Amino acid sequence: MPRRDGRQLVPEKKDQAANRKKKGRRGGRPVTQDAGLYKERITVERLISQLEAWRGIANRFAPESYQAGLHLRASLIWIKDLTGTA
Repeated sequence: MPRRDGRQLVPEKKDQAANRKKKGRRGGRPVTQDAGLYKERITVERLISQLEAWRGIANRFAPESYQAGLHLRASLIWIKDLTGTA
């Protein structure tokens, strides 16, 4: 369900802002960005893409071991983060 409170997560593109300003009063109210929520969203998206980098999770092979694969991949990411290896 999209947010309806006037705030958005993704920053407004410069050309869209310019077109809105060019229209003057008919251009509508400028949108505001919730920077904290955007940061959290990007963090989650990056984690999901790290999880899906493992082929078995991305394609959901062997559904009986899917959850075990998620736990294994998450622990590998966590250990890699703790040790500071790239």
